[in-house]
Amino acid sequence: MQPIILYDGVCGLCNRLVKFVLKRDQEDRFRFAKLQSNFARELLQQHHCDPNDIDTFFLTLDYGQPNQRLLSRNDASAAVLEELGGIWRVWGRLIKLFPRHVRDWQYNLIARNRYRLFGRYESCPIPDPTVQHKFLDLP
Repeated sequence: MQPIILYDGVCGLCNRLVKFVLKRDQEDRFRFAKLQSNFARELLQQHHCDPNDIDTFFLTLDYGQPNQRLLSRNDASAAVLEELGGIWRVWGRLIKLFPRHVRDWQYNLIARNRYRLFGRYESCPIPDPTVQHKFLDLP
């Protein structure tokens, strides 16, 4: 199964991230689900994560397999870049060179201020029909 990105559907930054990945996902690898969806809630509960914590960006690898993994925060961001390949793989690896406490501090700073810095939607935007098949939480 493809990697699944779980994102805050009303966050301007998160929606920009989804658009960034959609534009660069040449191999149609990624799938998406809003953190506000039942799909994301159930997946997070499987991994003993708080489904009400929408301040975190998640990436699920090997969904539905015995070795399924859930990455969060900068680990998820770096893994997304690495999965995109090319120059993005290099950026993903560079992120991992920073100590975790530095990465977590930076991530938390942005997460706390993301609505103020990047805006907030009243409701989750509906993706373009050409990419709706990538969104696991749509009817």
